[in-house]
Amino acid sequence: MPDEDQVVRYSTVEGRSVAWASVGTGPPLLVGGWWSGHLGLDWKDHRFRRFVSALATQHRIIRYDRPGCGLSDRSGPSPASREDEVAVLAGLVEAIGLESLSLFGASSGAVVAAGFAAAEPSRVDRLVVYGGYAHGADIASPAARELTIDVVRRHWGLGSRVLADLFMPGATAAERAGFAAFQRQAATPEAAAAELALAYRLDARDALRTLTLPTLVLHRRADRAIPFALGQDVASLVRGARLVELQGDEHFPWRGDSRAVTDATAGFLAGRDPRPAAAPAGGPAASTLSPREAEVLRLVAAGHTDAQIARELTLSAHTVHRHVSNIRTKLGVPSRAAAAAWAARQNL
Repeated sequence: MPDEDQVVRYSTVEGRSVAWASVGTGPPLLVGGWWSGHLGLDWKDHRFRRFVSALATQHRIIRYDRPGCGLSDRSGPSPASREDEVAVLAGLVEAIGLESLSLFGASSGAVVAAGFAAAEPSRVDRLVVYGGYAHGADIASPAARELTIDVVRRHWGLGSRVLADLFMPGATAAERAGFAAFQRQAATPEAAAAELALAYRLDARDALRTLTLPTLVLHRRADRAIPFALGQDVASLVRGARLVELQGDEHFPWRGDSRAVTDATAGFLAGRDPRPAAAPAGGPAASTLSPREAEVLRLVAAGHTDAQIARELTLSAHTVHRHVSNIRTKLGVPSRAAAAAWAARQNL
């Protein structure tokens, strides 16, 4: 699995500097376009880096920061329409020199990816939509949308914590605080509010109806940020699209059971069945563990003691010990070392 250091590059797109990075080799897969990101800070997140690295085993993964946030030019306004977003993506594809590519559109990035695929059908090989939607107004009621935007604009500290709770329901207090700080570094209050308002305005229904390329829609059943029904809506609009229901409530694909996302994506891009593979006969599947147990097991496999795990995850040592005991029972292994060995075999 690639674990290379990314090199951030800059291209002039629509008269502004756009930061982008790539890792891995193979057919290009452009990932991203969500409402707020930061190439440098994202890469420091071990979950994010592991997610991208898993995709990069077979593909060249390209990511970029939208104008107005992250490492891209922040001197002007953020894109204000789907057409603006698609123009940025198209300009970047042209600047990089990509003749053809596949797209992984996550969250609001799904609208951007669909818009580009509809505008440049000969250039896009396959489309993966994760946690996406067709019509932003369907995400929440008008009152809820306005309240969230207002909190972000007027009280970015509180707003960033509200969004952290929404996007990362399984996170620890320390993880929520870290993500809230990340958001405040990625964008100003004004830019964040404008980007969020755009996410609610975006509409890809017309574009989705025109698509004929192979399309995979992945959506977690209990996603709190973008309801599962909106993923079903996306799949219903694209002719021949495959919908794969994933378990969990985390919105970000690199959290929770990220392997289910990367396995389904890799299988689909390679022309295989994108549904998660069943566990081998007589052996447990990683999905038998809760997201918290999987995180504890990852740290066990890294050689951390219960006390160290407790400090990192903001838990009591007793709770960590109970998690380890539950993990051993679920995996049917006799010891902590055996659990660590199982995690290594599963590339957990």
